[in-house]
Amino acid sequence: MTANVAANATATDSVRPPLPPFTEESARAKVQAAEDAWNSRDAERVALAYTEDSAWRNRDRFLNGRAEIRAFLADKWQRELEYRLRKELWAYTGNRISVRFEYEWHDASGQWWRSHGNEQWEFDAAGLMRRREASINDIPIDESDRRLRP
Repeated sequence: MTANVAANATATDSVRPPLPPFTEESARAKVQAAEDAWNSRDAERVALAYTEDSAWRNRDRFLNGRAEIRAFLADKWQRELEYRLRKELWAYTGNRISVRFEYEWHDASGQWWRSHGNEQWEFDAAGLMRRREASINDIPIDESDRRLRP
């Protein structure tokens, strides 16, 4: 860790390796860490990967800051039951990573959905995500058509 990264990390922010600039190996590791965290469905754990002032676009919603992200995720996983996610590295450069993803979940009525899309991520020097842009589409599926099982 460089002195600059250590100096920029505050008591509320931590250093989250791997750090930019990304290599293919470190970008893949960052994507896998995100997939693992999101599959935990632990809003607090996931929110800690973002800067305190992180800016999100998620579909048609715009979120600002870790507290809004945490609340959004807690609500999401109350509605999107048995959520299961897969992420795949699409591209990387410097402090940015692009992924494609799909996840499956069911609503309270039992209808299964497959949600898929793309995300663009931008990280600060401490490896925290400061910006996330997500475009997502949903399609109803039968339970028998699920691809993502625990």
